[in-house]
Amino acid sequence: MGLAPKLYQSSNLLDPLIPSIIPAQLLPDNSEDMTRNLVVFGTSSHPILTSAICDRLGIAEGNAQLGKFSNGETSVQIFDSVREKDVYIISPGSGHVNNNLMELLIMISACKTASAKKVTAILPVFPYSRQPDSTHRKTGAPLLQRTVKEIEKSAGTYTFESRPGTPAPTEKKGFNLGDVKDKELMPPPSYNGGGRPPVEEVMKKTSGYKDWIAQAGTLVADLLTCAGADHIITMDLHDPQFQGFFDIPVDNLYGRPLLQRYIVSQIPNYQDAVIVSPDAGGAKRATAIADSLQMDFALIHKERRPNRPKIGDREVASMMLVGDVEGKVAILIDDLLDTGNTITRAAKVVKDHGATAVYALTTHGIFSGDAIQRINASALDHIITTNTTPQEENLRLCSKLDIIDVAPVFAEAVRRIHNGESVSMLFDYGM
Repeated sequence: MGLAPKLYQSSNLLDPLIPSIIPAQLLPDNSEDMTRNLVVFGTSSHPILTSAICDRLGIAEGNAQLGKFSNGETSVQIFDSVREKDVYIISPGSGHVNNNLMELLIMISACKTASAKKVTAILPVFPYSRQPDSTHRKTGAPLLQRTVKEIEKSAGTYTFESRPGTPAPTEKKGFNLGDVKDKELMPPPSYNGGGRPPVEEVMKKTSGYKDWIAQAGTLVADLLTCAGADHIITMDLHDPQFQGFFDIPVDNLYGRPLLQRYIVSQIPNYQDAVIVSPDAGGAKRATAIADSLQMDFALIHKERRPNRPKIGDREVASMMLVGDVEGKVAILIDDLLDTGNTITRAAKVVKDHGATAVYALTTHGIFSGDAIQRINASALDHIITTNTTPQEENLRLCSKLDIIDVAPVFAEAVRRIHNGESVSMLFDYGM
């Protein structure tokens, strides 16, 4: 199955609306000055997207050679002059993420060294943006334990000078020998037969943290800035707080307008369908689409209990549907699909509750491991994602997969930023 028949050009779906939503003075005049002093490069992560963006802009892709030395180090050569030019480098954080990130960093540094006026890194999928929520959900920070009576007693007594309780060892009060029973003065028994629990077990029970995971997103932000990036363009950050890790401008474009346009144009009788969030974390994203299209909303709640079985370090969560999907089309909304475990389990839940068909719409389709095989065997009828990552092989393996083209969105963002125009329209309407 080829790519062309299933590639939805988002711009074509919006063309009839362009005159009504964009002031005439902001429409492109197709003059040659529009792309003067503009150079676009791409790493080896997604050459098809880079070529599509350049075609949309009407310019040739910058001439650069990427390779590896015999010892595995990354080699980058820039053959086009970038002196006093605006340079845009496209590199999604997918596939061989570490290699692609190193190519991007070296290319940014090379362009800055060659006197580029401005270097903008375009990362449709931001690398290392999913790690902060891994470990801290299990136990959280060690909080000070207090009884209900103590909390009620302290209510209303806090002032601006009050100091909140901190997880510190409790102070041991002094005692009087006359108040201690004789048996408490006896020396503790000696543990010589394994009766004393191991130190590791004691620490595991008393410590608030089981382990610590490095928040690599801050490091990636620092690396991009130190390499010389002046601007970052990305789409649907998994964690929006990552924008605060940068000291340079970050434009986080939204995939929501593209997904909404697909729902309206490709799903029959979409007003009678139900938007479903596969977990509580994506409820805000799903409700935004439901409210915009005036559709019903449902939520799948994951219930995790300590006594439930585990797979490795992960608890097996039971999934409970909050809402009504019986006799209706269910549309699952998420920002990223990696292994497909959450979305396929959610599809089974809504099918078990009487949904007639199940669509899954996600901005980023990573499809790691056996995700495609899992989707093919799942209750999903259609799965729709964008080409922020390469999807050619996935299209061949999965007949349920449809692709929305994001090249027009990023091309318009490049054009507007290069010409000093506002990009706020893209947050609401895409392109």
